[in-house]
Amino acid sequence: MQEKVIRLIEDILKVPAGTIQPDTRIEDVEEWDSLAHVMILGAMEEQLGIVVPLEEAIEMTKVSELLGLIS
Repeated sequence: MQEKVIRLIEDILKVPAGTIQPDTRIEDVEEWDSLAHVMILGAMEEQLGIVVPLEEAIEMTKVSELLGLIS
């Protein structure tokens, strides 16, 4: 599932495969702005059934925090 989430993020951000890693910080990816963040969260919910509460989404700073939501 981790690979699916990372692939989904890379597809939405339109970055090359391998760009996003679990330890990637959101602020270090130029393409990852607030709109992209909302699109990623929406796609995670729609395609993978992963729901991220808004309060948690606002506080996230790393990809590993998104991956931590996978049960």
